[in-house]
Amino acid sequence: MKASQKILVIGNGMVGHHFVEQMRQSDPQAEITVLCGEANLAYDRVYLSSFFDGKTVDDLALTTLENYNSLNINVHTKQWVENINRQEKLVITKEGNEYGYDKLVLATGSYPFVPPIPGNDQAHCLVYRTIEDLEQIHSSAQSSTVGVVIGGGLLGLEAANALKQIGLHTHVVEFAPQLMAVQLDEQGGTLLRNKIEKLGVSVHTAKATTEIVAGETLRYRLNFSDDTFLETDIVLFSAGIRPYDQLGKVADLTLGERGGIVINDQCQTSDESIYAIGECALWDKKLFGLVAPGYNMARVAASHLIGGDLSFSGADMSTKLKLLGVEVGSIGDAHARSEQCKELIYQDPIRDCYKKIVLNESGSKLLGAVLVGDTSDYDTLLQYMLNDMDLPENPECLILPSTGEAPALAGNALPDTATICSCHNVSKGDIVSAIDAGACDLGDVKTCTKAASGCGGCAALLKSVVDSELESRGVEVNNHVCEHFAFSRQELMHLVKVDSIKTFDELLSKHGQGKGCELCKPAIASILASTWNEFVLDTPHVGLQDTNDTFLANMQKDGSYSVVPRVPAGEITPEGLIVIGQIAKDFNLYCKITGGQRIDLFGARLEQLPVIWKRLIDAGFETGHAYGKSLRTVKSCVGSTWCRYGVQDSVGQAIAIENRYKGLRTPHKFKLAVSGCTRECAEAQSKDIGIIATENGWNLYVCGNGGMRPRHADLFATDIDTQTLITYIDRVLMFYAKTADKLQRTSVWMENLEGGLDYLKSVVIDDSLGICAELDAQMNLIVDTYECEWKKTIESPEAVKRFRQFVNSPEEDTNILFVQERNQIRPATESEKKAHKHGDENRIPVVEINQEKSNVLA
Repeated sequence: MKASQKILVIGNGMVGHHFVEQMRQSDPQAEITVLCGEANLAYDRVYLSSFFDGKTVDDLALTTLENYNSLNINVHTKQWVENINRQEKLVITKEGNEYGYDKLVLATGSYPFVPPIPGNDQAHCLVYRTIEDLEQIHSSAQSSTVGVVIGGGLLGLEAANALKQIGLHTHVVEFAPQLMAVQLDEQGGTLLRNKIEKLGVSVHTAKATTEIVAGETLRYRLNFSDDTFLETDIVLFSAGIRPYDQLGKVADLTLGERGGIVINDQCQTSDESIYAIGECALWDKKLFGLVAPGYNMARVAASHLIGGDLSFSGADMSTKLKLLGVEVGSIGDAHARSEQCKELIYQDPIRDCYKKIVLNESGSKLLGAVLVGDTSDYDTLLQYMLNDMDLPENPECLILPSTGEAPALAGNALPDTATICSCHNVSKGDIVSAIDAGACDLGDVKTCTKAASGCGGCAALLKSVVDSELESRGVEVNNHVCEHFAFSRQELMHLVKVDSIKTFDELLSKHGQGKGCELCKPAIASILASTWNEFVLDTPHVGLQDTNDTFLANMQKDGSYSVVPRVPAGEITPEGLIVIGQIAKDFNLYCKITGGQRIDLFGARLEQLPVIWKRLIDAGFETGHAYGKSLRTVKSCVGSTWCRYGVQDSVGQAIAIENRYKGLRTPHKFKLAVSGCTRECAEAQSKDIGIIATENGWNLYVCGNGGMRPRHADLFATDIDTQTLITYIDRVLMFYAKTADKLQRTSVWMENLEGGLDYLKSVVIDDSLGICAELDAQMNLIVDTYECEWKKTIESPEAVKRFRQFVNSPEEDTNILFVQERNQIRPATESEKKAHKHGDENRIPVVEINQEKSNVLA
């Protein structure tokens, strides 16, 4: 091997860039030249849809020209290679430029497959693959209202998310009978469809598009083979990818029957001087469309070029991702095709959650899994499969709601060969080696190994492995809030209280470094609110809030906001109902009675929020804090007031409790409920704080929660009077606010307390820490200083300015269009088919119109 070998790389996508990094690290002397077909250097395609969230090309960039220059890499953009002269080892570009090589690496990736549908080449028929594609889509959307994606796989749903983010009414058309047919089984695909349709995306499966013609009400019309059709303004093709193997053809390299440049275990093609990596490469008759196998190929090729012994032996194609906000995971044999395998299925129609694990015949090994709606078990299940680990005696506990029976798969339970980060092929052994070499925290391990720097899906598992390794060596595990504060949330709470610190800037100057980040700012905002209870939109605090707290409303999927007035215990007067109904009617808001016994109003525009809240406050309502990490609701049955079984006034108790804690900010949201008897109609035992009436007083339950991982609350005290009840709740909530980690629910907080429930009882009831007086005083301060945040906002002209469409004017932007229709697919009538066939200019529209609120289009 020559120390100064000349290596030429064609392609600068994620895999090509990874090869360049690996090669330079392995051989500092090699002459490396990169030919990039696009105008942009390598960028992160995994997060391509974030371009429509406001991310720029720079935000997505994986490298820069300056970085390549510093590594002595020669890079040329907009260089499309058209020919390879293998005899003279020359590459010729479209512009006629020639580049020589000793070794050539083809990292040309893939191209989007466009089905051969007549009319697929029209102006607004686009693909979803590159930054340039996204720019075209954005440009086309400016004159469009409806978009259709042809293809319901991974890429198709990503493309649908892009159209929806732009603000278009979005449809997905899929030839197969279900979405994501490769990764999901029928039940998983059905649930995914239902969840996506609830988000406002129309899904049409088992549809074969026969032609794309001029539309009657919109730009185009898609005709289907079953004589139905759909009209749209944009057609986005995302029906799969094909390997970009054209250069393999012109160079007369061996190709697969269905495409792809054939490679061996060292990623060499039929020409030993030419390598192929990533989506253009065919190994063992298999193509790999994920980035992790491509990264592995890049490492293998770089190793072989310096005489190393790495080899490529295939890749696990398990995947975890979030599509249109819906969590989806697929592991191994998701379709249960293995001989004599067995399936265990958990399906929760209430929480829209589906989980399936595929086991071997004896039930001792995991072969595959499907997760839709909740992928919290993905990392654990993947490790069981990849490492052929024996399953627990009752394997169903791996997917059932938390009961405390499922053994935690801690980092120390994994073998050293376990792959932790598939993107960068980092094993547990690599992490252990990094710690052996001096890495002393999670950040050091990430820097050394690059683990969790790809898709980020392994972050939680990586932390578990690092923590367990450090603890096993007697190293105290870091629980710092972030890199800017070398303190835990609990320690920061103490500093704020002891030093009487009331602003983020003061805390940063005294106890932090840098400028802060999106981790520490909301956490410290919560700490300041829990301690001093100042208005969150005051100048020192407003910059710390997340999107919802900034505008005192929850942002919805279409960019509008929800309005949620507080309705303590669900008790409301007829006059109050009339006010809410009239506001909903005047502003065309969607009304929903929630499980928390209040009325949510959806679809308000930002500039409408102060006007709506002015009317609500004038009618006696207050903010419901639906946007904050604070008290949401106190649910109640009708209790002894009406129910013949009720033994206590649960409604009155719930109203008093909700009014007491309505201003309390905590590390996470919390909910309460009061049941008037042991029949438990308010479901108090599933809440953070649950109260059940008895003939002798109240039973108090603590630290339960619903959600994807439901947990029953634990019985804390029995037959206590109202004063004792309030005292205990005060102390539990304030102790939680002071000691929990950021974004930690009460259930997880208590489980992490050393001593658990018994310890919490000793602190609250027995005052074992001697802090009860402080907890009582702090809660009384919060109660005494409560102010309705929306009332304070509308009374402040400066605060109201935040809700304008224009910074310097209260006027509305009349250029914004609020579209009121959505096209619905339906069969064409015989007369409509005939009119279309003969090009009748007087033909009537064939699209049903649903009057329905839509997204905002600029």
